[in-house]
Amino acid sequence: MKFSSFPTLIINTLFIIGNLVFINISQAQEFPSKSVTLVSPYPAGGIAEAIAKLVSKPLEANLKQAVVIENLGGESGATALLKILNAPANGHLVLQGTPSELILAPSISETPSFKSEDFRMVQFVADIPMVIFARKSLEANDADELTTLARRAVAHGKPLVYASLGEGTFNHFLGSYISKKINAHMLHAPYASAPEIIKGLLSEQVDIVVAPFTTDQIALHNSGKIKLISVLAANRQPAIPDVSSVDEGFALSGCYQSLWTGYFVKKETPEVLVQVLHKALSDTLNDPQMISRLVSQGAIISPSLTLDDVNKKYAAEIVKFRAMAKSMSPEPL
Repeated sequence: MKFSSFPTLIINTLFIIGNLVFINISQAQEFPSKSVTLVSPYPAGGIAEAIAKLVSKPLEANLKQAVVIENLGGESGATALLKILNAPANGHLVLQGTPSELILAPSISETPSFKSEDFRMVQFVADIPMVIFARKSLEANDADELTTLARRAVAHGKPLVYASLGEGTFNHFLGSYISKKINAHMLHAPYASAPEIIKGLLSEQVDIVVAPFTTDQIALHNSGKIKLISVLAANRQPAIPDVSSVDEGFALSGCYQSLWTGYFVKKETPEVLVQVLHKALSDTLNDPQMISRLVSQGAIISPSLTLDDVNKKYAAEIVKFRAMAKSMSPEPL
């Protein structure tokens, strides 16, 4: 009896496997069945929205479905991330994420509402070098002059003020890091959005912020309304050739920092849907016009990664930024 039932077992197993293959093929062919939303974890007006706008239209053509942008700021990015985690894992909500909200913020929270591993990276986009912005009247034009000024301000009992997008965000960490690196205490001023920070610089309510730059901010710099003091990279950047690198001085030499961005889905998203998104995003990001537009925003472009390499990169970045969170220990609000 056992031997006679063996062929039936094989047939049933093959039938189940066939059904699963058919279901996966059907899912891939039908996806996306409605518009895809790119969720940015910050309010409108910053580098996140700028990149989302560049990507959305070409991505529509590759997915053959509408792509909309939702700027959902709040709680250092957690509001947007929780929206994705609370939605079905069907690939129609895609996070445009950075290590700031995905890794750093939950790393310093005593009661994190999510883990970095709750998300899966679909494709890496680019690295964007961080730049020290300053109010126009700040008496410093490079990193060494900023160091001298910051120390003098402490000696006079009026420490400089650096802005951020909230506790645990990348610019919070970097402001605290630079303060410790140059041995000059600075005060922390959190803001709700990147445009609000720019308003703070324009109105001279804050002294500096460490952030990625956009073409709008380059225009403000070129018109003399704000300053770009130094880029946290080994060399000057093509988009801002008049801004010195930290290696041109001594105080912050070797302090290289950039903010990467990528696209993420809920980790439970079916593999076949991840593959569809990965191909569409890769085709979008490999287009020469797209590369040129991203470079104009200050992005450093790398070749699109395979899904296996994407998984390895995100795992490595989690380790890297958790170590950064532990070592930097920014001052609380």
